[in-house]
Amino acid sequence: MSTFPWLKGHGTENDFVLLPDPDGSVHGELDAAVVRFLCDRYAGIGADGVLRVIEGSKQSYVEDGGDWFMDYRNADGSIAEMCGNGIRVFVRYLEEAGLTGDKPVRVGTRAGVKEVVLNDDGTITADMGEPRFPGPAGVVVEANGHQWPALAVDMGNPHAVAFVDSLDEPGWLVEQPGWSPVEAFPEGVNVEFVVRLGPNEVAMRVHERGAGETRSCGTGTCAVAVASARAARQSVPVTYRVDVPGGVVTVTWREDNHLELTGPAVVHARGDFDRAWLPA
Repeated sequence: MSTFPWLKGHGTENDFVLLPDPDGSVHGELDAAVVRFLCDRYAGIGADGVLRVIEGSKQSYVEDGGDWFMDYRNADGSIAEMCGNGIRVFVRYLEEAGLTGDKPVRVGTRAGVKEVVLNDDGTITADMGEPRFPGPAGVVVEANGHQWPALAVDMGNPHAVAFVDSLDEPGWLVEQPGWSPVEAFPEGVNVEFVVRLGPNEVAMRVHERGAGETRSCGTGTCAVAVASARAARQSVPVTYRVDVPGGVVTVTWREDNHLELTGPAVVHARGDFDRAWLPA
């Protein structure tokens, strides 16, 4: 096949290239160099990551691939376990393609199967599962010559959440912030910087491993809501409004310890890509 279809969408301006590949035959084992090229904002289509859409029964990455499997790759071509904004965009594509029913969509990811619901108001809600708090204690993150204590939160992928006095303090988040102890995050980490705006409202910036600073991070907003509730000694259930540079989402920490992420998602471009355009 000399060409392949693509779409582009975003959730609170965290943007993705979607590659429909129902039986896994279009792209085979998705090449990291292809992902990097597609995500290149100058030479390619431009995105924070790639979402390949495969039928759950046709993938071989995990035991339970759900109804549809989200094969997610960061902009640098590396594999990521989960993406909260990406999963909403993924389901928006499935809805517009007529591939969803009335029940929640079971989306397979490398962090397990997530149930996603299309709401009447146009938003999409994803059950993001339970947060975990991996050791060691005493994590510190560093950026722009400053250091802050951080809470390690695992949402299927690793996060370090630091509270700051101003979102300007971390400076330009193009480079990966440092952290210690180094062994706390052997596979790298997403770092969120947070300011509290009110009792149940926070604002954040994020550096995503493999992508740099992004306009939003869905799993990151969940980690931030958890860290904020713990810092305020709030009991569950509790709901937070999280302001990100690309918009607003809400995160509810339920009594069963699961987190629900609700926000917008749109698919706004599509086309066909000629393989001859890929670099040699």
